[in-house]
Amino acid sequence: MPKEITIQIQGKERTVSELLKDRKYSIDYYQREYRWETKHVTELIEDLSNKFFSYYDKEHELTQVGNYGNYFLGSIVISHKEGENFIVDGQQRLTSLTLLLIYINNLQKSRTNHVNISDLIFSEVYGVKSFNIDIDERKNCMEFLYNDRKEQIDLTEAPESVRNLVNRYTDIEENFPDELKGEALPYFIWWLQKKVVLVEIIAYSDEDAYTIFETMNDRGLSLSPTDMLKGYLLANITGSENKDSLNELWKNQIYDLIKISKEDETDFFKVWLRAKYAETIRERKKGATNKDFEIIGTAFHKWVRDEHIKIGLNKPKDYRDFIQEQFIYFSNYYLDIRKASIQFKREFEYIYYNASNYFTLQNPLLLAPLTVEDDPETVRKKIRLVSGYIDIFIARRVWNFRTLGYSSIVYTMFNLMKEIRGKEIPELVNLLHQKVDEMEDTFDTNDRLRIHQQNHYYIHRMLARITNYIDTQCGIESSYATYIDPNIKKPFEVEHIWADRFERHTDEFSHPTDFGDYRNRIGGLILLPKGFNQSLNDDDYETKVEAYFGQNLLAKSLNQSCYEKNPSFLQFIQHSGLSFKPYSHFNKADLDERQELYRQICKKIWSPSRFDDELN
Repeated sequence: MPKEITIQIQGKERTVSELLKDRKYSIDYYQREYRWETKHVTELIEDLSNKFFSYYDKEHELTQVGNYGNYFLGSIVISHKEGENFIVDGQQRLTSLTLLLIYINNLQKSRTNHVNISDLIFSEVYGVKSFNIDIDERKNCMEFLYNDRKEQIDLTEAPESVRNLVNRYTDIEENFPDELKGEALPYFIWWLQKKVVLVEIIAYSDEDAYTIFETMNDRGLSLSPTDMLKGYLLANITGSENKDSLNELWKNQIYDLIKISKEDETDFFKVWLRAKYAETIRERKKGATNKDFEIIGTAFHKWVRDEHIKIGLNKPKDYRDFIQEQFIYFSNYYLDIRKASIQFKREFEYIYYNASNYFTLQNPLLLAPLTVEDDPETVRKKIRLVSGYIDIFIARRVWNFRTLGYSSIVYTMFNLMKEIRGKEIPELVNLLHQKVDEMEDTFDTNDRLRIHQQNHYYIHRMLARITNYIDTQCGIESSYATYIDPNIKKPFEVEHIWADRFERHTDEFSHPTDFGDYRNRIGGLILLPKGFNQSLNDDDYETKVEAYFGQNLLAKSLNQSCYEKNPSFLQFIQHSGLSFKPYSHFNKADLDERQELYRQICKKIWSPSRFDDELN
């Protein structure tokens, strides 16, 4: 039984503005880290934007936002002690809201219709500024983010929360809808402040605060969505013996999902039902209502009950088969996909690459073409085909400065999901070839790809693929996972071949901006271990190139010595036709040549010929 609460507890509905304006929150040392993942931030942004667009009309005056409806974001539990507020439950949401506010504040800095939200992020007393979520180890990181200097944050040996703050801020940059960046932005900001609400529950001791927290989260008091789905399915099956065996089967499978992560228990059902059964998706316009795709994402257990005819649940045998065959079959392959996204496996390499780019729509796409009649080899090929297509889709969009934000691609991916549903391998190959041929973005439509603040993450991964490809093609042991891992002792970082010294290049550039544009082009970048990268610092190219010879083959290829007594590399050049060459000096024309080399390498790595390989 929950402990009796013996003192007055205050619970009140609060807007985001009321919760954050000129208020300070901290967490006790025993509180967990900030651990939200990409999918949590993506879902938050999608839910907020969908709700906002159900009210917004571009003809509205700004004052009409006051008539928009509310959005409920849940409850938070606060322990008020010694004059301070400590977050007991709700840290993840409040921190993520603060990151969203910081991003929006940076987004609108140059606008004339700027909406002041800085006091929701920090407050200043006697000239001392502190963030409203006031946690010592995060202050420097938050300061850099607030000043739009994310690229200057040093994540080497950074605490888990700091790494996640930076990564989730990047997710917000990538997933914030383009539709909100224009005229709608001030409307959204006012709605977010005044119409997004949470219930704040305040206790005046830790003991009472945690009693509330435990009571609210006691799983013995409420059934989870998966429990309710199981109950509905079993209720429609005849025979207690059948129900007992199916219940045991269900429990064992759920346990396997939970072993991956607690959230995979529910994530699987969202992925599976969207992949195989969702036919509709919500339009982004005023008055639009949630459809299959969104309802499955928020209440899949209710959706199955309401749409049981659509998914073929008509008689007791259908319900039994749904658990015994469909559920077991698809959850097993979901588990394989999830494991491949966490740990690199050569046969499912594209899954790992796509997951490392935080492509959150991958899992339903991979399950969509599968059928229970498919044998393991057919499944393997289908998964490789679809994950291989996603890999090409990501690379081409990155190469052409196109966003991979959830809102910008969800409709395209949903339609693809329906098109590939249940397709046989020959059909799937033809369809994916057609999709690639129809892409507006190719490696030939842009020859000026450069690194900047918003795409730094993706360029790092593209360089990792290029570096790993050259290594492996020449028989050198290499690991893409190592090139992108920020937690190894000396993580790999992007190295500019040109030092940031405009004065050394005035013979070819008349303005620092032009120089900066060229310096940041992908052809002028390589990957080097942290520390080694820093040791080169502002050295000129002639000094750097000597040091590059001891590094990975892509870096080493700039040095003349790489072309001496290196038969595997020379054979690779001859076989591939790639225009590798050494450079004793590295000027503008040389960088242009290197840019073209990288483009040709990318065309080989992300060639759609990979689809035909699965026909054999």
